[in-house]
Amino acid sequence: MEVTLSPVKQASLALGLPIVQPEKIKSNTEFRAQLEAIAPQAVIVVGYGRIIPEWMRDLPKFGNINLHASLLPKYRGAAPIQWAIANGETVSGNTTIRLNAGLDTGDILLQEQTDIAPDDTALTLAPRLAESGAQLVVRTLRGLEDGSIQPVPQDDSNASLAPILQKEDGRIDFSRTASEINNRLRGFQPWPGAFTTFRGKSLNVIAAKPASQSKALAAGEIMYEEEKLLVGCGNSTLLELIEVQLEGKRRMSASDFTNGYKPQPQEMLGRPAVASSSDLK
Repeated sequence: MEVTLSPVKQASLALGLPIVQPEKIKSNTEFRAQLEAIAPQAVIVVGYGRIIPEWMRDLPKFGNINLHASLLPKYRGAAPIQWAIANGETVSGNTTIRLNAGLDTGDILLQEQTDIAPDDTALTLAPRLAESGAQLVVRTLRGLEDGSIQPVPQDDSNASLAPILQKEDGRIDFSRTASEINNRLRGFQPWPGAFTTFRGKSLNVIAAKPASQSKALAAGEIMYEEEKLLVGCGNSTLLELIEVQLEGKRRMSASDFTNGYKPQPQEMLGRPAVASSSDLK
């Protein structure tokens, strides 16, 4: 609950670089005068969720260069890393574009592909893309300066969107397959995560994986078998819950959860509980 400086600001202060943090830029005459006085050859835009005003786009010789964490035109929007993993992609990457008036629609300058590992989450993929993306920005600037980069318009027909995440995106829909649910769990880290309900209380699924067992369980039905807590998913698939956290309780392993709350036969996640003599502890 403390205000902290961003890593960019910390590095800039350590290097003695000037910092300006205007609340708004669109009609900010003071900020515009400051930029015009600097007369930059390029402006780098990273992680800025608003449209850059026309006066700022037109100011530098090489334009406003944006680093976007996807292989555009796929995953335009605020959460490209999260949605790529959530949708089960096996590759992602970075793209540098010259900003225009649209949302991530500018001409492509350079792209670099990155593999998504089966166990990657948004928390593990993002740092890799940040590191490689920084180098891609440097290469882009050098290419613009020596004239070796030829901007390429995006093919809008291949575009897909990666909208800002909402809390409800984390609610588990057990009609999806186990792999689809697991992909969303990996992608939506650290927020909104993956959650459902158990006996009327919220249940966060911290870790899970598709199970190899073959059991006929209804979507959302849970069962403890061979020291594994399984839940039925779409297309007759099973998800193994590894670590969970019940509302108001600590995180716990699936075995501790089972020992403590003793799920009943045919009991469901995401629905009202079946009649049972056991109560939540």
